[in-house]
Amino acid sequence: MTTAFNPVKIGVIGLGAFGKLHAQTLAGLAEADLVALVARRQASLDETNMLLPGRDTEVPGYLDLHEAISASDAQAWIVASSSASHVPITKVLLEAGKTVLLEKPIAEDLEQAQSLAPLVADDSSNLMLGHILIFNSEIRVLMEQVNQRGQLTYINCVRHRPTSVVTNYPGESPLYLTMVHDLYMTLALTHGDPGKRFWARSAKRGDEPCDLTIAHIEFESGLLASFSASFLTTPGMGDDGFDRLEVFGKGWAARLEPNPRPIIVWDDMNHFPMNLEIIADPNAPAGMLAEQLRCFCRVVRGMQRVPIGARYEDAITVQQWCAAFERSAAE
Repeated sequence: MTTAFNPVKIGVIGLGAFGKLHAQTLAGLAEADLVALVARRQASLDETNMLLPGRDTEVPGYLDLHEAISASDAQAWIVASSSASHVPITKVLLEAGKTVLLEKPIAEDLEQAQSLAPLVADDSSNLMLGHILIFNSEIRVLMEQVNQRGQLTYINCVRHRPTSVVTNYPGESPLYLTMVHDLYMTLALTHGDPGKRFWARSAKRGDEPCDLTIAHIEFESGLLASFSASFLTTPGMGDDGFDRLEVFGKGWAARLEPNPRPIIVWDDMNHFPMNLEIIADPNAPAGMLAEQLRCFCRVVRGMQRVPIGARYEDAITVQQWCAAFERSAAE
C-alpha cells in the first residue's frame, strides 16, 4: 500500500525571471502547494499571478518578509532574490524554523556564506542549495556512468553567454553568474572532493566589466578540471549561449551539450526554443527545475537526504573555490 504524499506548502521569495519559473513550476507539482509570494514590488506579485492560470484564487502576495512568514502557512521557502539578499533572508527563515531552498550563489563572499553555519542542520536537511544541473536528465546518466566506470582523469566545462549579459546584469561576472554551476557539478562528480590547487585568470579590457574567466583545479587523486565561462557569444548562438561538458576516465570519455537543447526552429534565421531542460508549465511542469523541486519536497518531508552538490557544505566548498580563483586572478 502506498502512502499518499502530503503536498508541502511552499512560498517563493524574489520574483525575477527565475523566481517566476519557480512559482510556475510549483503551481503544477502534485508534491507542492504554492501558498505565498514575496517581492519588492506589487507589480511583480501581480505579474506572477497572471502566469498561474486555472487557479480559483490568487496566491497571496507580500511585500514584507516577516509578514509573509507570520501570515502564510508556508512550511518551506524558495529564496530566488538578489545574491546580496540571500544570507539575510535565509537567516530570517532558518531562525523561524523553516526549510529553505536557496538559489546560487549562496552569498557574495565566503564570510557571509559561513555566517549561516550556526543555523544549518548537520545534514543540511533544513537548507538545500538550488542546483538544477544534478537533476538534468543527461547529467544524471553521466553521473551513473562515472559511478560505474570509476576514477576520472580530466573534466572540461565550457559555459558561454551573450555579450548582452554585461549590460543586462551589471556587476555580474562569469565566475559567479555562470561558472559557479559547473563548479557545483564538478563537486558532485567528485563526491565532494575539496581540491588542492587552484589557478584562474579573468579578462577585463580597460574600464569594461570582466567578460571572460578561465580556471583550473587539481585534485589529490590527480584529476584535473578546467573551466571557461564568458559573456562573448553572438545573438545567433541563442539567448543563453551554449554549454559543453566533457569527462575523461581510464579507457572512456563522454561529452554532453545540454544547452541549447537539441531542437532548432528555422525561419529567416535559427532559433533555439528550448535552451535549457526547463518546462515551467503550471499545468504540466517537466525538466530539471521540476525534478529539483520534487526533491526539495521529499527533503522537507524527511523522505530523502539533500544530494551531494546541493548541501550547505558543498556551497561553502564552491565559495572557497571562487575565493581561490579570485586571488589567483588578482595575482
